[in-house]
Amino acid sequence: MRPYDAFLLISFGGPEGEDEVIPFLENVTRGRNIPRERLAEVGEHYFLFGGVSPINQQCRDLLAAVTTDFESAGIDLPIYWGNRFWTPLLTDTLEQMKQDGVRRVLAVPTSAYCNWSSRTAYLEDIDRARAALGEGAPEVDLVRPFFDHPGFVEPLAEHTRQALDRLPEDQREGVRLLFSAHSIPTEMAERSGAPGQTYGPAGAYGDQLQAVARLVVERLDREYPYEVVYQSRSGPPSQPWLEPDVNDRIEELAEEGVPAVVVVPHGFVSDHMEVKFDLDVEARETAEKRGIGYQRALSPGSHPAYVSMITDLVREYGGQAEQQRLTTLPSCEMGQCSC
Repeated sequence: MRPYDAFLLISFGGPEGEDEVIPFLENVTRGRNIPRERLAEVGEHYFLFGGVSPINQQCRDLLAAVTTDFESAGIDLPIYWGNRFWTPLLTDTLEQMKQDGVRRVLAVPTSAYCNWSSRTAYLEDIDRARAALGEGAPEVDLVRPFFDHPGFVEPLAEHTRQALDRLPEDQREGVRLLFSAHSIPTEMAERSGAPGQTYGPAGAYGDQLQAVARLVVERLDREYPYEVVYQSRSGPPSQPWLEPDVNDRIEELAEEGVPAVVVVPHGFVSDHMEVKFDLDVEARETAEKRGIGYQRALSPGSHPAYVSMITDLVREYGGQAEQQRLTTLPSCEMGQCSC
């Protein structure tokens, strides 16, 4: 049994006012030589929502639900929250834990999949934060990618059913499901996964996204046609990124006579800014421009099954429960993943 004495939620962070938008984006892009005008352009996405990213409040809502679920399950662990790029910052949270006498921490990231940006970057940030604190910094274990845990898949399936129900009956008959995830450079995708394992052309990340899409469709009332698409590309045009882009695919499906699409943000755990802008604004505008129906399913958010999944992971890593997985894909355990 791994003796943990605290639980930590690690998220991306986001601004909560217009004056925080550019400083937040500077934190995210530090060291990447992003032009100021590009930051201002991205900042406009936030200004559409008053400069407030939904992600921090979503973390608060999730932690409130987790607190209640821990109590019901008899889990007596103090709960902490630290962000990678905005307050509460991870380093500050670990410093508070150190002051509180915490020694061993089990952390859950707000990311379900295996690739550098959604796992390894978290591990590197943990290492930097611990190094900054020096001697006595809490040890932190990051849970495995949980893409195929029932508590992640079931909310996506339920929310997909709800989105389908919102379509008019004549559109639902020929609808296409588009499962959308964050695009990453193809080279990064190819490297994702556990050492010594064989993956498809998009690495473990692509295999996991395809698996979750299939698992969701299997839980619907019939087998709808579906495919995986990508969003939120941010790299230079000369660098290959995973495709197809969700907007490009909507354009093509309109040309093919598809009456409607339901976009399922299965690459994300909550409806943060990239979901709210890239899907609720840009993708919806693309569909409306081309005259086809559009609905967007909710992400897991603080769905009770997702909350219970976090409790299950704590019990699993405490040696009190078995792994719950819906696939046999290679799993990246702690320290064993080259994501």
